[in-house]
Amino acid sequence: MSTLNRLVLWNIDHTLVDVGRVTRDAYAEAFQKTIGRPLVRLAPTPGRTESEIIFETLAFNDVVTTDEHLPAFLDALTEAFAARRANLREQGRVLAGAREAVEALARVPGVVQSVLTGSIQPNATLKLTELGLARYLDLEAGGYEDGVYSKAALLEIARNRAGERHGAAYSEKATVYIADSPRDVQAARIAGSPIIAVATGSATETELRSAGADRVLSTLSDTDAVVGAVAELTRI
Repeated sequence: MSTLNRLVLWNIDHTLVDVGRVTRDAYAEAFQKTIGRPLVRLAPTPGRTESEIIFETLAFNDVVTTDEHLPAFLDALTEAFAARRANLREQGRVLAGAREAVEALARVPGVVQSVLTGSIQPNATLKLTELGLARYLDLEAGGYEDGVYSKAALLEIARNRAGERHGAAYSEKATVYIADSPRDVQAARIAGSPIIAVATGSATETELRSAGADRVLSTLSDTDAVVGAVAELTRI
């Protein structure tokens, strides 16, 4: 891969790691604390921001939402994840090939890696730190749930943050997103950046291709394929 300024943005859940059990438990605790009764049904999570998941979960559980619900729920969710730091290590796992892929890309001159995730920043950082991936990523340059922006807008924010932090210009075409859901593919398309989709979440390879992914991989296990796809898709 030739030396060019390239930005690789990783989705976290079901792309790099699986912390589904901890996430469900944390949501249940946050719901109980915010609403005052047990959680019955959690909304689908793939490709969504935390606020989308929260509002739909509240609707599924017959809660009439107010302006106070979202900030209170997010605060409770942050506390619930922080209390489960040990559980992330014990019950979470790095997905096959993920560590090798981020390690390999970290060695490529001109490549900066960060995240584009629907998670709020404290919880995203906690997941990656406890599972040993944070050191390969510039987490201050990432795009995170903030209650306002879509994932497509967050991709643009991450590009700008990375550029400011590293003194480089990362164009739409020099920024590649690696994620696992059709909603993520749609976000990349809107933002004008290429996307590598991996079928490690709930979507199949066929569904990811149909959504318009530039490359589809079954997993991240083939490190050369991941690095090669990043090089090809960001070739200016």
